[in-house]
Amino acid sequence: MPSLKDLKNRIGSVKNTRKITKAMQMVAAAKLRRAQDSAEAARPYAERMNAVMGGLAASVGNSEGAPRLLAGTGSDKVHLLVVMTAERGLCGGFNSSIVRLARVRANELLLAGKTVKILTVGKKGREQLRRDLGNHFVGHVDLSEVKRIGYANAQAIAKDILARFDAGEFDVATLFYNRFQSVISQIPTAQQVIPAVFEGGAEASALYDYEPSEEAILADLLPRGVATQVFAALLENGASEQGARMSAMDNATRNAGDMINKLTIQYNRSRQAAITKELIEIISGAEAL
Repeated sequence: MPSLKDLKNRIGSVKNTRKITKAMQMVAAAKLRRAQDSAEAARPYAERMNAVMGGLAASVGNSEGAPRLLAGTGSDKVHLLVVMTAERGLCGGFNSSIVRLARVRANELLLAGKTVKILTVGKKGREQLRRDLGNHFVGHVDLSEVKRIGYANAQAIAKDILARFDAGEFDVATLFYNRFQSVISQIPTAQQVIPAVFEGGAEASALYDYEPSEEAILADLLPRGVATQVFAALLENGASEQGARMSAMDNATRNAGDMINKLTIQYNRSRQAAITKELIEIISGAEAL
């Protein structure tokens, strides 16, 4: 049974931990508002741009003049998985959910006889995937020194992906990230960016006449579309990370409070037992005299 001093030290330690988790919760709550606003503001732009490119893609179809980013290489032998996670932990299952989805997809592709290459963004995903899929790593993007994610960061990642595609290193590229829904809900998402996949493009094609040709416009827009999708994924990840951290730190603060209550009860009982024992010894000694 621990001594009173040990219990008192442990209570003090848990109280200090609760102060830290509470502070982290408040910081995450402050960052969440800005990150959520950025993610939600980027959605209409990304959706509208995809709609316009979808309309162009519907007009172009699989013609000979279609850009390679739309038509693809004609094969799906080599897949590039871009796994986007956080640089820091203490955010619940945020990183694990993305890694789990990417690992399932990678294993499915490997079982189907495909070649898998992994580009990691954020060290937490890289650490979790290194053990069983480390031999498939082809690159890493470190954002630990970036204070606030900007379009330039997404553009650099997109340039890396496009350069690998132009070099013939892969046939299909897929982004893995968490889409922000609420503080307690983030949706692991796999989004194919190369070859480009659009939904609802046929509606947009009837609204516009394009000059120059659709093929020429698509050839210019598709690389920007990849950068836009990467940027949107980074913003969604940023909001999801802060929401997950806020929720995790709130749970940790509550658990610390429960532990403090239990330890305090144990401390009071042990102290009462020690006092009672001393009283019994004093009374017994007095009666012996």
